[in-house]
Amino acid sequence: MASVTSVFPQLERLLPRISKPIQYVGGELGAVVKDWDAVTVRWALSYPDAYEVGLPNQGVQILYEVLNEQPDVLAERTYAVWPDLEKLMREEGVPQFTVDAHRPVTAFDLFGVSFSTELGYTNLLTMLDLAGIPLDASARDDRHPIVIAGGHAAFNPEPIADFIDAAVLGDGEEAVLEITAIVRAWKAEGEPGGRDELLLRLARTESVYVPRFYDVDYLPDGRIQRIVPNRADVPFRVHKRTTMDLDAWPYPKRPLVPLAETVHERYAVEIFRGCTRGCRFCQAGMITRPVRERSITTVGQMVKEGLEYSGFHEVGLLSLSSADHSEIGDMCSGLAQQYEGTNVSLSLPSTRVDAFNVTLAQELSRNGRRTGLTFAPEGGSERIRQVINKMVTEEDLIRTVVTAYSNGWRQVKLYFMCGLPTETDDDVLQIAKLAHEVIKAGRAATGSRDIRCTVSIGGFVPKPHTPFQWASMEEPEVIDRRLKALKEAINSDRSVGKAIGYRYHDGEPSQVEGLLSRGDRRVGAVIRRVWEDGGRFDGWSEHFSYRRWVEAAAAVLPAYGVDLAWYTTREREQVEVLPWDHLDSGLDKDWLWQDWQDAMTGYEQDDCRWTPCFDCGVCPSQDTEIQIGPTGRKLLPLTPVGGLRVPGAASAGAHQHG
Repeated sequence: MASVTSVFPQLERLLPRISKPIQYVGGELGAVVKDWDAVTVRWALSYPDAYEVGLPNQGVQILYEVLNEQPDVLAERTYAVWPDLEKLMREEGVPQFTVDAHRPVTAFDLFGVSFSTELGYTNLLTMLDLAGIPLDASARDDRHPIVIAGGHAAFNPEPIADFIDAAVLGDGEEAVLEITAIVRAWKAEGEPGGRDELLLRLARTESVYVPRFYDVDYLPDGRIQRIVPNRADVPFRVHKRTTMDLDAWPYPKRPLVPLAETVHERYAVEIFRGCTRGCRFCQAGMITRPVRERSITTVGQMVKEGLEYSGFHEVGLLSLSSADHSEIGDMCSGLAQQYEGTNVSLSLPSTRVDAFNVTLAQELSRNGRRTGLTFAPEGGSERIRQVINKMVTEEDLIRTVVTAYSNGWRQVKLYFMCGLPTETDDDVLQIAKLAHEVIKAGRAATGSRDIRCTVSIGGFVPKPHTPFQWASMEEPEVIDRRLKALKEAINSDRSVGKAIGYRYHDGEPSQVEGLLSRGDRRVGAVIRRVWEDGGRFDGWSEHFSYRRWVEAAAAVLPAYGVDLAWYTTREREQVEVLPWDHLDSGLDKDWLWQDWQDAMTGYEQDDCRWTPCFDCGVCPSQDTEIQIGPTGRKLLPLTPVGGLRVPGAASAGAHQHG
């Protein structure tokens, strides 16, 4: 293979003519550039959004580091370019490039794209097209990289099945190394059988999904009849990857420090993965089971080395519900003590209302810098919270927020959803009452009128592999009407209402996300049509066009006997074959259906970390166990730099159940 040259000389001429050119030049602290000819396997990794959103993405940063630690592997990053640069690149013939060494993406062996939201699909098409990679996977040959999707949206990759060669479900750390080994061996043998043979080897692992090896048959009414392999040596079901021992994967060790402003500028440590709270709308909680905790000692070591390396001033303790870590109290007090008197602040980006307490509040604010606090009651009324299994009472919420206000916070954010199954107008209006009570209680507790809360509302989108995967969506007009009424209700009492900020997403983007999240292969033609019509950056309100999506759906879907409403506002029946039924998240479909039935009666499901198993299917099917501490260790004194693993720290004293 001829050595690959940088396209930077051509790109550099374009930079003075665009906004934010700094995001395309690379060279960040933590970036890695390797000799192209000295390695065997080459990855281009992407989060399909702008640099400011893509660079902090934890998943891409971890894989970038894991791959570059391999001596014969090279990984570089590429992000979606803004429309101003896209236009110039097309005019000047500059291809999609990596920011590390500005090599053309089409020269790499593998192009890995991590989707946390389906609204990035149009950006994928832009990147492929700019790279000179055919949009249709079937039109690619041995000159083109293998395009692999990952991230949460990859648990239903059917809408982009035409555009990707493969998808990986679940955790990526071990998966990328296994894929790399398969490519390495195939190359060493002289690339026998070309692209098709390589894809077949990936498919045979049973943990890489290759859409071209599966056929979909449809019933006359538009529903799926079956999804079956079209070759004898391909598995009927593809299983998710689960990385069990997080202490063995203490990444990122050398976090990327951005050159341009990004959405998060902090050293982020994932303190545990998975969640068993069982919120019925939450795909992330369902597909990342079981719970796996990082030990307190590994977290302490990662924070120490990450801060020394990066110079960041904020540490984010990440997980789906960080205060649920069995050692969170000791972790926060240990870190607060460690960095007392410095300018380092701690944050828990996602905190459950019932897990936040006075001690935690005091540790998080010990050095005087209070980062934002966000709580997510999700539903406005007690009734709707029972439907979604978000077991938080109004008293819990008031007590928690008062704790925050009393410990010096002046601003909290409350997150809710609109359009939930069985929701009524009254359920949404209850949010106003709750917000009023929060402000009144905060004023009473602190004796100050200088407190605020922001009510932030998102539209509910039913997601695959959740109990709500069968649910109908609410019409966008209904959502918008409820949100307007809610705003009026918040402002009805001016003395309190002026202390409440109100942010919401209207119903239209949610409906498009609903089409993409539960779509099948026929939706691919809609995505392509939207993209051809100029669709880019659909996750950004200023770029999103509902009209474009509605018109594309109306032009494409009737030929298949379906329409936009068929995918969004239609409730599914138990017998229906869902587009992702051949993709195994570990969850038993009958268990999910039963939980959907329980939702209709308001039955609350407990957290199985602390109660007997409910047979959701994950632990036996994935040969895994829920891991819960505590390890009995304290954060201090920290081990000296060098020994990242503390022998036995992950399991000392830990008890497990499956």
